[in-house]
Amino acid sequence: MGDERLRKALAAIDAANAADPHTILVRGARRPKERAHAELVSAWIEKLAPNASEALQLAGRAHHLRRWAIPRADYPEGREGYLRWRRALHDFHAEQTSAILSEHGYDAATIRRVSDLLHKRGLARGDAEVQVLEDALCLVFLETQYREIAERLAEDKLLDVTAKTLRKMSERAKMLALELPLDARDLALIRRAAAGSE
Repeated sequence: MGDERLRKALAAIDAANAADPHTILVRGARRPKERAHAELVSAWIEKLAPNASEALQLAGRAHHLRRWAIPRADYPEGREGYLRWRRALHDFHAEQTSAILSEHGYDAATIRRVSDLLHKRGLARGDAEVQVLEDALCLVFLETQYREIAERLAEDKLLDVTAKTLRKMSERAKMLALELPLDARDLALIRRAAAGSE
């Protein structure tokens, strides 16, 4: 029952994310952005935590569920607007995911745990599952979006963004970041940022 329910819930999340109007080029194929992103996060979670709980697997797949429905442009420019947007996204992702999990027969405790993971509650307290999710998110960001950001930002700003990303990551995830199939320039910048944040 459990494996089948998980499979169906993940498929429902994938179906929702397949409607993303935005696409991203991942490993040579153009795909719906949030669907591809979610699958990559799931793959990293499997690598980082082979015995991941069902709640962590669900949160990894649903972390950006239908994200395109709440555009950044709907919020004011600047840090305050950005933080309001992020809070709205966390709430939206948790609500959307909770509805899917309820439809698939998950109990209130599991739904609450998935919501906590999506809100990253417990990261500061050392919750190991929240850290695995954060590591997976950061690794996918570096793999799929770093080059695009590198082309837009001045080097000092890029180093700052990179250092902030690395500070969120465990030591193991930082080592894995240096093994990503990235442009040599990008890997060099990640190494520089890592050295500067030690």
